[in-house]
Amino acid sequence: MSESPQDPFGFFKQFLNPGATPNPFLPPLTEEEIDRKIVEMRTIEQWLSMQVGMLQMTVKTLEMQKAGLQAFKKGIDPKPDTP
Repeated sequence: MSESPQDPFGFFKQFLNPGATPNPFLPPLTEEEIDRKIVEMRTIEQWLSMQVGMLQMTVKTLEMQKAGLQAFKKGIDPKPDTP
């Protein structure tokens, strides 16, 4: 925190000091940091895309299982459509 208990904004001043320790609230300042962040975000994007594909495949599989079960039940116990 702040050195002086008399300064209520001392904690916030450290976030505005560009020479202070790396701050997660401020964007990266160097080209290397920006490049590293871009690579990280691309990796996360690819992972999320893969997860969405797996989720879609799981939903389609469940829909096919449901349709198969309904067809199987219809084959065992055929009910007339009209009473």
